[in-house]
Amino acid sequence: MKVLMLNGSPKANGNTARALREMQAVFEAEGIEVEIMHVGNKVIRGCIGCGQCAKLGKCVFEDAVNEAAAKFEEADGLVVGSPVYYAQANATLVALLTRLFYSTPFSKQMKVGAAVVAARRGGLSSTFDELNKFFTISGMPVASSQYWNSIHGRAPGEAEKDEEGLQTMRVLARNMAFLMKSIALGKEKYGLPEGEKRVYTHFIR
Repeated sequence: MKVLMLNGSPKANGNTARALREMQAVFEAEGIEVEIMHVGNKVIRGCIGCGQCAKLGKCVFEDAVNEAAAKFEEADGLVVGSPVYYAQANATLVALLTRLFYSTPFSKQMKVGAAVVAARRGGLSSTFDELNKFFTISGMPVASSQYWNSIHGRAPGEAEKDEEGLQTMRVLARNMAFLMKSIALGKEKYGLPEGEKRVYTHFIR
């Protein structure tokens, strides 16, 4: 099994990365392959609504989005980590996720998602909610922990002192591993849930 982890912080070794590494250790102990992509320091533009992805099967802009797409398609789970900026996720990460989820034609159904957020003090819950919306619109079960998936720290390394936050990450990783393994067994025995032809209703008609 594979998990792709996206570090949406500009800092490769900041508090967001510390939270992801705590999860990584659990995943590896569970026999799950992990890859961490550091995307928060990349130059990633937002979606321009050109619609070319529908023809190309990928985003028209060749950057970290298409690189992440190939890894996401192969993964059984996706962990997205971000620092909190004005009670929101890092804009670079949001630009990547918007294009990643919109431009990829493969099904994300039953891939397990988890959001992880880091902050000095506040804005964690709203950022956590913002990131979870990418999963819940895509048929992805969301992994939970014993608390909202957050860790505290301002300067790089301060999250090391947040014992509850680190424990939250470990519990999250164990729960996510259980979900992925259970879904794999369920797919073997029952297959995926039956789908329906998508209905689109516009508010103007």
